[in-house]
Amino acid sequence: MELSTGQQRAVFAVVVVGLAVLGLYLVGPALHHGSRASASPRASASVPSSSAGSPAPVAVAPSGATAGPVNIYDWLPFTQQDLATAAGVTESFCAAQEDFSYTESGTAYAARLAGLATGDLVQELTNAYLTPGVAQQRTSQRQVSTASGTIDSLRTFGPTSLTFVVTVNQRLLTTRGPSTSSTQYAITAVSAAGGWQVNDIELATQGNF
Repeated sequence: MELSTGQQRAVFAVVVVGLAVLGLYLVGPALHHGSRASASPRASASVPSSSAGSPAPVAVAPSGATAGPVNIYDWLPFTQQDLATAAGVTESFCAAQEDFSYTESGTAYAARLAGLATGDLVQELTNAYLTPGVAQQRTSQRQVSTASGTIDSLRTFGPTSLTFVVTVNQRLLTTRGPSTSSTQYAITAVSAAGGWQVNDIELATQGNF
């Protein structure tokens, strides 16, 4: 039997409603599941973080022991004071070694290094300072040098020695005008009876590994 136009519209409406109900039935559980899953990241995001963007300190303790902060110097053959003193001596040595004037004698140059470096190294550097060709050029060009040293890293260490990688920045005034340079060295400081002193200096790419 052929349906009238009104009957066809009624059947079509029933079919549409049925499909809508079936769709809600199938999609509903998935939406419910998704809402529960999305709640987890929001909950984890509420965990407080340390201030200023820094990672929160991590306490490490042996198995079975009470957790507590770690002092890394307990694992090293030198103290925090040793490290600070050796670093200070190393930076002062860098400045003293490269600070000079064409009017300065070898004796004055050596006196400035004394206490910062071992006797053998002071003598070695003074001999280099007084090398005839070097001394003549320094005088003829009226060279005046100022310098500073900045420690980049700690390369090696032992119970009585610390080797730093240091960048030495030098400004040189001559009759030809000013110039600047930066050179990276490996500098070893040793613990002596009178305190920490530098006993060796090499180009960072060539020694003190």
